[in-house]
Amino acid sequence: MSLAVEMITFDCSDPGALAKWWAEVFDGETRELIEGEFVVVVRPDGPRLGFQRVPDPTPGKNRVHVDFGAADLDAEVARLVGAGATKTGEHQMGEHFRWVVLADPDGNAFCVGGR
Repeated sequence: MSLAVEMITFDCSDPGALAKWWAEVFDGETRELIEGEFVVVVRPDGPRLGFQRVPDPTPGKNRVHVDFGAADLDAEVARLVGAGATKTGEHQMGEHFRWVVLADPDGNAFCVGGR
């Protein structure tokens, strides 16, 4: 059996607005699949990101999140925060493994690590 990651899907209150934000900051293009309910962001270098309308907010911490890598971690975090993300944590393990936890405008967690 062979599986491929096709899409990572986020529950959210406004799929169009949140997909637009992710498309702008992660170099993607939006495609509305179900009007007002499900929007996909197609990215040139990774799986598609899906955004589906769910009326209830996520209770507590996300149990799954997306990790991104950046050559200049501090510059990328500054760019994302400037675009509307919220920095929620910063971590380091050892001398060379550092990452920052952020939240998108709807509160979904994602991480950016140095590479």
